[in-house]
Amino acid sequence: MAAEQKQRLTLSFGPHIHYPLGRSTAELMWTVNLALMPALVWAVLIFGWQALALTVSAVLGTTLGEMAMCALTKTRVTLRDGSAVCSGILLAFVIAPGMPLYMPFVGGFLGIVLAKGVFGGLGHNIFNVALIARAIMMATFPVPMTTAWLVPKFGQIVPDGTTMATPLAVLKEHGLDAALALFQQMPDTALGALAPWEKLMLGLRPGCIGEVSVVFILLGAAFLLYKKVIRLYIPLSVIAGTVFMGLFSASPMLHSLAGGLWLGAFFMATDYVTSPITPRGQIVFGLGIGLLTGMIRIWGGYPEGVCYAILLMNIMVPALNEWFPPRRFASRFEEVNA
Repeated sequence: MAAEQKQRLTLSFGPHIHYPLGRSTAELMWTVNLALMPALVWAVLIFGWQALALTVSAVLGTTLGEMAMCALTKTRVTLRDGSAVCSGILLAFVIAPGMPLYMPFVGGFLGIVLAKGVFGGLGHNIFNVALIARAIMMATFPVPMTTAWLVPKFGQIVPDGTTMATPLAVLKEHGLDAALALFQQMPDTALGALAPWEKLMLGLRPGCIGEVSVVFILLGAAFLLYKKVIRLYIPLSVIAGTVFMGLFSASPMLHSLAGGLWLGAFFMATDYVTSPITPRGQIVFGLGIGLLTGMIRIWGGYPEGVCYAILLMNIMVPALNEWFPPRRFASRFEEVNA
């Protein structure tokens, strides 16, 4: 008689969720990386090769940080899942395009080690890795992080040292008229004369590498929606909360289209590991991010608030999962047979 096969029972902490549509972590992460490419190509077109070099630097930092933690903990190297690369790209997307090249490497390395590696790797981190890396860079390199903005010059793929403040920074410090005048100071492009809202949509404004173009961010987000990687509960809630808070400002349009709102809503707040698991929890999570973003921008001492709003709501995720649990199978069975 053949040897008896041992029955194995696997126990783990909840929540117990299958891969979306049976896909692996690697497939999901590389799909997100692909969705970020339109915004990266646009950043190179308007900010020059410096944008690409900074992205490569950030990715090198996150991947080397991942390798270092795997070696330190004597675990299998997990670079193939694409999560470290994704964190590096997202980090580059939320930094100024005129920074020295070594800075995103440092931020990416420390972000992976402190926000992911020490918690046990992917799936155990409680904060968004890219945003923790950005917060580390804000504390370590505050001047370049807040002043190294470049004037966008469509079609001139060369390094450019001309700097200009971001629309939200000008709005906060000098008011709406000065913020709108900022768009008139930008050089003309082959696209002809454009209204401020058109420049905001296309990304012809100073800002972080990957956040400036709403159009190309939405193009990547549409790809993720098509692939069923993300759902709209969180992004629409984030945008709704921010738009509502914008009503208390001098320019709801600038608060809706400028800054990192769209990048944060579709690519950072939707991170599976650091967001709630049920639709109701996700809606509350997104609204909290949007409201906090507006509060920080309007009444805080910092013109941008998406990064810290997401990190603050990351803290709330365990509570939201507790308050809005998934429907249990037993309850569903009882309803069906009632």
